Amino acid sequence: MSFSSLSLRQKGLLMTAAGPLIISPDALLIKLVGMPDSQVLFWRGALFALGMLIVLLLRSGRRIGTMFRRCGLTGLGVAVFFGLSNLGFVLGNQYTKGGNVLMILAGTPLIAALLSRFFLHERLPWRTWLSILLCLAGTSLIVLDDAGPGSWLGNAFALLSAVSMAANFTLCRTRPDIDMSPMLAVSGLFLIVVAWPMATMMGGILLPSVTQAGWLALLCLVLLPLGFTLIQRGPLYLSAADVSLLMLLETVAGTLWVWWILEEQPSLLAFIGGTVVLGTLLGKSLIERRLERQAGGSSPSDARSAARP
Repeated sequence: MSFSSLSLRQKGLLMTAAGPLIISPDALLIKLVGMPDSQVLFWRGALFALGMLIVLLLRSGRRIGTMFRRCGLTGLGVAVFFGLSNLGFVLGNQYTKGGNVLMILAGTPLIAALLSRFFLHERLPWRTWLSILLCLAGTSLIVLDDAGPGSWLGNAFALLSAVSMAANFTLCRTRPDIDMSPMLAVSGLFLIVVAWPMATMMGGILLPSVTQAGWLALLCLVLLPLGFTLIQRGPLYLSAADVSLLMLLETVAGTLWVWWILEEQPSLLAFIGGTVVLGTLLGKSLIERRLERQAGGSSPSDARSAARP
């Protein structure tokens, strides 16, 4: 089966799923950088903004200004929510266990589904709700060994990250014909504004070493811009809940990266949880592909997506 024979929804699934896999070394590279969180936030914001601009220039050239203008005020909201999600993720890992952060982030699809139902009046099929519950259970098994009571502040930051990411995807669905990925560059500037005073209170902005700069460049100039460009385009084709579900691939792949490079071997429960998540996402995709074929080779979302960039 060729790529051109797939429906718009199936192409959107493949494109969006590639995003979390590209950014999956995020947690590993942050560990390898080994800088204080305020420094990580500042350089993450600055390099990510630069990386996004490079991607946009390669994609659109002189039309880059038009792409930003099309996003409008909705795009500013997307930038703020995406920036808050990054802020919550980094600070959540500072104040509580990484397992707690990932477990709370696993609730992003459920939050996105509820936001879409309340604000957009989107009715999700039973298979999506079942997939959300199964993936939540699977992700919980992955991070169970690292979970703990932690700190209420760290848990609150993790919840901020989950709610903000879900709100970002839901807000994108209000303008389903507009590619909001250019606004991710603006979210990088948001991180700079937040991180600057935090770093100043701790002695100012520090220049990374050559090794640290290399890891930061790989993560923030290459992987994050490419991965999040694909993810942010997901709401052009999929519901906010479906995009959030695919984000869970990062948790599974990220665990494998840490195991391979740092030799932090996952537990048996983590392997079982990863299998549950991957099996659920694959099963849901196959079911929807079959339903599309029975309906004549197109999904209801294809008609809405036909005019999208």
